[in-house]
Parts: sequence; structure tokens; C-alpha cells
Amino acid sequence: MGYNFTIRLLLRLVLVQIALIGFAWALTTPGLGATRIIAGMIAAGACWLLWSHVQRTNFEVARFVEALRFGDYSVHFDRGAGSGFEAMGQAFDSAIHKLRDERRTASDELGFLEALVNDTPVPLLTLGDEGRIALANKAARRLFTEHQGMTPEDFRIYGATFASRLDLDAPLREEVLILTLNGRAKRAIVRSAALTRLSGRARVVIVQPIQETLNAVEMAAQTDLVRVLTHEILNSLTPVTSLAATTSTLLSQIEDPRLDDARIAVSTLERRAEGLARFINSYRKVASEPVIERRKFEAAPFAAEMARLFKAERPDVVLDLILEPSVFAVDADPDLLAQALINLLRNAGEAASGHSDAPKVLLELRRLTSGEVAIAVGDNGPGVPEALRRDVFLPFFTTRATGTGVGLNLVRQIVFAHGGTIELKDDALGGARFEILI
Repeated sequence: MGYNFTIRLLLRLVLVQIALIGFAWALTTPGLGATRIIAGMIAAGACWLLWSHVQRTNFEVARFVEALRFGDYSVHFDRGAGSGFEAMGQAFDSAIHKLRDERRTASDELGFLEALVNDTPVPLLTLGDEGRIALANKAARRLFTEHQGMTPEDFRIYGATFASRLDLDAPLREEVLILTLNGRAKRAIVRSAALTRLSGRARVVIVQPIQETLNAVEMAAQTDLVRVLTHEILNSLTPVTSLAATTSTLLSQIEDPRLDDARIAVSTLERRAEGLARFINSYRKVASEPVIERRKFEAAPFAAEMARLFKAERPDVVLDLILEPSVFAVDADPDLLAQALINLLRNAGEAASGHSDAPKVLLELRRLTSGEVAIAVGDNGPGVPEALRRDVFLPFFTTRATGTGVGLNLVRQIVFAHGGTIELKDDALGGARFEILI
């Protein structure tokens, strides 16, 4: 506390001693009644000065301890010159300032870490000893919107296997699981890690949806395959077509009845080679990914135009158009989306016409709670067997004698290019139902 405090303390001790000696002398000397009273008052005053000097030190120390206890780093300690407490006040103020700076630094770092976790694009879930699950960041809150509680059982709506991983005693692993999100089955990588905290055990679960990535990889592989096949086949077919045309021309210039069969054979070969070339060229558009020019457009005029185009092509088929009021706008490429719907409506019309005496097709647009727009095309045709539902989107695959196997693959490419999904289900009309989510 410095020399001032020590000197003042010594002076007060000396004063107390002198006052006590004087008071004792007055008590032992007869006839000094008034002197005794004055000496007692002086002794009491000296003791009070000594006590207040020590008490002030205790008070300052107590203030410092209370400030540490309650984390109040705004207090100020007496450092006035001549108070005797300059050194102690400076030491306390210096400690408080250091703690305040450290708290500010820790608060800034904590804020950064909280923002980092909250804005991380990968969904994070945390589990504690109490069995409650917390959605730790924005990505998790956007992904998991359908549950009500915060227990593993409440998360069973997304998948029983996934819910079983939300347990402190579940094995730590990294695996690919199928989660049901917004009514759609999506693959996701689920990772678990154990944590230690003061309150007990904890665990973090990282969920990384990969369905869109898998879709993009699959479409890229298909387009590469188609590109290579069409290129190689056309390279081999071009000289065959050229030679067939040349041979046909040469044979037509020779008047010999014995060559009639040869002329017919070469002419047939020429036509089939040209037809095959046109057929292969039609698949080249499958090998190029659609370029999306996305914008918002009104849903009602768009749906009405789809209905008019369908009725112009299929006047014999009844079209039910359902447009929910919540779907007042769609965020997509209107031209490419129209191309996809025209293909789906055309397929639905053909399926319904060839199966029912009262063919009917449904076009429905509705908005989901997630904000996505669901566009469904259904029919009362024969439907698609469960075993073929994955194959119908493959290039070259078709179940119709006159089909090329291009239409549905293009539809899928357009949907995936929008970042959406397309699923084939059973429709309430009895046939197939293609549902697009964008």
C-alpha cells in the first residue's frame, strides 16, 4: 500500500499508545476528574482513527473481491494523492482493467465462434446429459422443421435409423443415411463426435445432405456417356451412310435385272443408316446440360398456357387444373419449366388415352410449408410398375413402341438444374403421378 499507508498507521499506533498512557496516568492520579474525561476522549478518538484507517483498507479489499465475485469490472478504487492508498488503488485498478480487457477479448472471440457455428452451412445438432437435442445453427433450423419436441423420439419423423443415432451412448461413426425431409427421401452423411463439458457428457451430430450432389454426379455421368456414345457411333456410321449412298447411285446407273435385289438391299441400308443417324442426333441434346435463366413469374398465366397447349394437342382428354392461391409466383426458368411440363403432360395424355375410355389428366400447383412449389402431373393411365420407376428417367429407356427415351431424362435434367427433385408416385386417378419440387 506504500509508505504513506505505513507511516499513517505507525503515527496512529503511536497516538493510541500516548493517549492510553495519558489516560492511565489520569486514572491513577487523584483529583484529575476532568482530565480523566478529556484523556479518555482523546484515547477513544485515537483508537477510532486507527480502526477507521484499518477498516478503510478492509473496505477497499472487500470491494475488489466483490467486483471479482460478481464480474463487475466498472468499479474504481481510490488513488488520490495523500490518501495513503495510492499503491493499493493503482494495483486494484490495474487488475480490474486487465480483467476487463480479457473479458472483452474473450467476449469478442466467443461472439466470433458463435457466429461461425451459426452461419456454418452444414447442419449441427447437439445432445446433452439431460437427453435434449438442440439445433445449433441456422442450417439445422432450416433443415429440421417438422418435429415438435427436442428428444430423439421426436426426430423419428426424419427416420428411425437417424433418431437412433441421436443418443449419447450410440456408437461414434460416419455413415450415409436416408432421411425423410419435407416428404422426400434424401441421402445425407451423418457424423457423430463426443464432447466433454463441465455439466457432463455431450455430443455433436453433423448432417450433410448429399442428394443434390449425387443427382448432379449421376446426370453428369449420363451426359458424358451419351456424349461419348453418340460421337463414336456417328463416327462409325458416317462412312457407312456415305458408302451406301455411293453404291446406290452406282447401281442405279447399271441396267441389269440381276442387280435388282442388290439395289433394294443397298437402298434399304442407305435409308436405315440415315434414319439411325437422325435417331442418334436426337440424343445429342441429352448430352448438354440445360442453362437456367431463373426469374420469378406469375403462376396463373403460366398454368393456363400449359392447359391451352395440352388441350390443343389432346382435345379428347379432360384436364383438371388445380392452382392453390398460395402459388401466386414461381421462381424458375419459365421456358425450360414449360418444356418439362409439356413432356410430362404429353406422356400423361398418351397413357390415359391408351388405357381409359374417359381419359383424364391432372396438373396441380401448390406451395409447401418449406416454401417450395410442388408441381404434379397425374393421369388415369395404367401407371408405372414399381420395378421400373427408377429406370424411366434413364436416357434411351422407354416403355412405348414409338418412344425415344429422351423426354423424361430431359425433364429430370431441367429439374435438377433448378436444384429441385422429381419423383414418380401413384396418382389418386389410378395412374402415374410425376411430382416436381422447386
